[in-house]
Amino acid sequence: MADTPSGRGRDRTRTNRTRYARYSGGPDPLTPPLDLRDALDAIGREVLEGSSPRRAMREMLRRGTDGTTGLDELARQAARRRRELLERNNLGGTLEKVRELLDRAVLEERKQLARDLDDNARFAEMQLEQLPPSTAAAVSELSSYQWRSDAARRDYEQIRDLLGREVLDQRFTGMKKALEGATDADRERVVEMMRDLNALLEAHGRGEPDVDRQFSDFMRKHGQFFPERPKNIEELIDALAERASAAARLRNSLTDEQRAELDALAAQAFGTPDLMGELDRLDAALREARPEADWDGSRTFRGEQGLGLGDGTGALQDIAELERLGEQLAQQYPGAQLDDIDAEGLIRQLGEEAGVSLRTLSDLERALQQQGYLDRGADGQWRLSPKAMRVLGQAMLRDIVGGTDQRPGARDTRLTGGTGEPTGASRPWEFGDTEPWDVTRTITNAVLRTSIDAGPRNGADRVRPVDGRIRLQVSDVEVVETEIRTRAAVALLVDTSFSMVMEGRWVPMKRTALALNHLVSTRFRGDALQLIGFGRTAQVLTAPELAGLDGVWDQGTNLHHALLLAARHLRRFPGAQPVVMIVTDGEPTAHLEPDGHAYFGYPTTERTYALTVGELEAMARMNAHVTIFRLGDHPVLARIVDDMARRAHGRVVAPDLDGLGAAVVADYLTSRRR
Repeated sequence: MADTPSGRGRDRTRTNRTRYARYSGGPDPLTPPLDLRDALDAIGREVLEGSSPRRAMREMLRRGTDGTTGLDELARQAARRRRELLERNNLGGTLEKVRELLDRAVLEERKQLARDLDDNARFAEMQLEQLPPSTAAAVSELSSYQWRSDAARRDYEQIRDLLGREVLDQRFTGMKKALEGATDADRERVVEMMRDLNALLEAHGRGEPDVDRQFSDFMRKHGQFFPERPKNIEELIDALAERASAAARLRNSLTDEQRAELDALAAQAFGTPDLMGELDRLDAALREARPEADWDGSRTFRGEQGLGLGDGTGALQDIAELERLGEQLAQQYPGAQLDDIDAEGLIRQLGEEAGVSLRTLSDLERALQQQGYLDRGADGQWRLSPKAMRVLGQAMLRDIVGGTDQRPGARDTRLTGGTGEPTGASRPWEFGDTEPWDVTRTITNAVLRTSIDAGPRNGADRVRPVDGRIRLQVSDVEVVETEIRTRAAVALLVDTSFSMVMEGRWVPMKRTALALNHLVSTRFRGDALQLIGFGRTAQVLTAPELAGLDGVWDQGTNLHHALLLAARHLRRFPGAQPVVMIVTDGEPTAHLEPDGHAYFGYPTTERTYALTVGELEAMARMNAHVTIFRLGDHPVLARIVDDMARRAHGRVVAPDLDGLGAAVVADYLTSRRR
């Protein structure tokens, strides 16, 4: 279609096009806020298994969380990229050769130093011991070292010779191979060629009339260095400018630190700074002769051809940086911190996603401390705070409730209690709620939402509803929260003998206790729960104390002492429903003597059993609901536990470990309805 003078034809055919790409302006502004629940759950699992909170946090950072890559995976990515650089770029041969020469030189020097007995020899040994692991960095550090061994000096000079050939290979095709095994005279001829070449190019730049004759003389003298055989000075300049601009682009793709190390390595070429001086003159002359070449571009060169130091200095530096990143990500050295990790280097080597993962891990560590999930005790040790225990208990209760089988047609309920008596609070409506609406809160939410929607937005007034009506939305609705008003005094007795650890019952027991503690403290706040652990002796435990309890080799299952503590707890609440739940994997083998001494005897003695049964019968007289959760199916254990439950007018439940939490929670809820 032809363009019209007014441009209307163009306007009618113009289409709007939208392009989408990954956001690269820093952290994604649409990223949801940090969800600490997964991190806390991972830390909680480690703590329940006996780790300290600080160590548990380090484990969480190493493994990561759902949707966040951990330090171990980032370290594996760094190692994999290093391996790919060596394999894809065929850099391994050169690197191994340099490393072989370096190791051989250091070994020969150490042999010589071992024979020398002066103090300077000892200092030199220390200097060699502290060489950096990076090959390039070690070569650079040894540039000023005074070698005592002639063999070591020759090996190191071979490295410098190799570096020189590869530096020249950046500018001249095939120079690395041509100079292999070069003598001092050959190297001097190279420097002489560079001087003559620069003089020729500078004469061309000045426009001297006999430049063609100078070119012919130059090629007769130094033609073996130019296998492409240029026919005139323009072709010579074209060939040289192409390789020199490629070298400049490689240099521009490096960081300031990488360029500094490249210069340091190049300065060692052939053991003289004259070569680099002549190369700088060459670059200046070529830039003046071919200013249109891409001198300032930045490109990362990759390919299947073998790379030496000339074309692969960036790859060598990448490898050294990846080695440093691997050490930083491992966090195995004393005092290691996430701040030690070079974030810019990580992004440079592994991409933006790796940088996002590192920032997320740092934010998680910072948020866990700043938001009060970890705190320091009086002894300076990190502990899970009460806030963290609430979140862990909620997660464990959610796992337990989510794993229970429900009746066909049953649905979740968020009633705080069973009688539906208002608590005075309300909460947003969720699908499945049957509680009455809190009309006042619902209308207020609708009014506030309408006012906000109709208010100014970005400096412009939005149009208000014409009819002035308030229209309800689902998000406005709040329902009345209810709770049960009856009370229960609950004692959960958990076996903490070492057999629980050996049989893998330690963590399920802790998770069950913490889930029940959370249920009581949030949904049945009028109930009084006491956690009692019993091994050789019994003790009252808080939820954080039980979570951090270590398994200790301690023979004895002193259920007698635990029942004494439970009875004392129940008597404090005479008007409450008494509930006693016992989690154990062994028969009673210890009891408490009148003088407070714990007596242990295996197998169960008559006195231990009689005292234990006596306390269970006392529970029956208190009309307590007693349930024994038996972990283990040994016939002797089953017979003894059944007899104890009969004496207490209670019952026995023998769940598997995965069903322990659900069984305890269900029994608690059932006992409250009695």
